[in-house]
Amino acid sequence: SVNDIEVSNKKVLVRVDFNVPLDAEQKINNDKRIKSALPTIKYLIDHHASVILLSHLGRPKGKVVPELSLEPVAKHLSKLLGENVIMMNDCIGKRVNEDIGRMKPGEIVLLENTRFHPEEKKNDPEFAKQLASLGDIFINDAFGTAHRAHASNVGLANILPSAIGFLVEKELKYLKQQLGDPQKPFTAIFGGVKVSGKIELIKEVMKKADNILIGGAMMFTFYKALGYSVGKSLVEEDKLELAKNLLELSKKKGVDIVLPVDTVIAKEPQKNAEFKTVSVEKIPNGWMGLDIGEKTIKKFKRIINESKTVVWNGPMGMFEIDNFAHGTYSVAQTLADFDGITIIGGGDSAAAVEKIGLENRMTHISTGGGASLEMLAGKELPGIAVIPERNG
Repeated sequence: SVNDIEVSNKKVLVRVDFNVPLDAEQKINNDKRIKSALPTIKYLIDHHASVILLSHLGRPKGKVVPELSLEPVAKHLSKLLGENVIMMNDCIGKRVNEDIGRMKPGEIVLLENTRFHPEEKKNDPEFAKQLASLGDIFINDAFGTAHRAHASNVGLANILPSAIGFLVEKELKYLKQQLGDPQKPFTAIFGGVKVSGKIELIKEVMKKADNILIGGAMMFTFYKALGYSVGKSLVEEDKLELAKNLLELSKKKGVDIVLPVDTVIAKEPQKNAEFKTVSVEKIPNGWMGLDIGEKTIKKFKRIINESKTVVWNGPMGMFEIDNFAHGTYSVAQTLADFDGITIIGGGDSAAAVEKIGLENRMTHISTGGGASLEMLAGKELPGIAVIPERNG
């Protein structure tokens, strides 16, 4: 960890995740990722380091895209820290080298979007060397990109003495330690559209979970696999056999996969569409399921409240439309009121929790959607695997 190494009077390169949403006027819509990096940045300033921040923003595809400049982030970070954050015109090059050469302890610079260079995503060794030449030490505090092997995380850690920042340390504590040996009963809640993206995750969680609650559009793939008529609900036709196998595997392992008993249906996934709640066996042709129903919410609530640890990934319905958001928000509220350990696995579930202002009532909300899924599925994250283990 960053507090295991001597940083005083050193130039410290910190990979942060400042991939924040910007509106048409380049204003930041959600600064959670920036705020999450503050403990590491403040620690380094307090310990007399020169801080050089690196991040990507959006998908510029290896070209300079002015709308994806990190300049608005530098201004916002300056306000949050009450310190001047100097914005660089690039992340490598003669001018950057000269400016960083003049840095004093306690100063902070933000390099320009690393993905303006195609070499970043290729983990190009020469590009990594140019980045590494700017600093003495590398700290990875970008959990959201830890599942990618890029030059600004894996490349740098292969060259410089490296450690993880406080944000990554916190993510590992909850996603690896707490869920590696969870307090039981342990319940996992999965939603979202596709079963395919969560197969490895469901299999891994089955090793430890007592209950797996399924919501979202993925429930209809399970129902069709069981022979139910699902109207025009979203179904992954090529995953029916797999869904059946997961249900059989759960029985062998003694894990209860709990499917919804009712669903909110409409003819179209639209704001003003007529909608009603029906039993899952009674979805008419021409209608589609877009949320879990009230009976399911009660059932899920009871199981959650009988648990000690709950992990949640994926919404229960199309929560972007108010008429189909009740299931997702009810699960969020149940978890907020629950007194056990609640871990939200990033992505849409985190967005839903934040949208209704319940983020401070969860034990941990992951900052990395893809990274948290891969870690929960038992995979090694390249950006973390490359950092040396603490001795003793």
